[in-house]
Amino acid sequence: MNDNTPDIQTEETTDGGRYFVAMPNGEESRLTWRSLGDGVIDANHTFVPVPYREEGIAEALVERLVADARAKGRTIVPSCWFVADEFKRHAPAWDDLLASKS
Repeated sequence: MNDNTPDIQTEETTDGGRYFVAMPNGEESRLTWRSLGDGVIDANHTFVPVPYREEGIAEALVERLVADARAKGRTIVPSCWFVADEFKRHAPAWDDLLASKS
């Protein structure tokens, strides 16, 4: 990613939510999650359009998810492979946010 931090937007409903970044070509990078109840969320999908991969955008989306989960007292089931890999990479610092699949 260049010197600019991506402008991450959020949307949240009672069932889940998403983090997203509008890309210059009109596409969207995103990380979606669904609520599993009791403060547990399932981070189930991450996508960055091909021209913008390897720029740190997906990592920034996961970092925002983690920061928001900490602030809101949530735990995360990382069912998306990319989110799971980021949790492994940031272990043990993020281990307190890991939830088991129900």
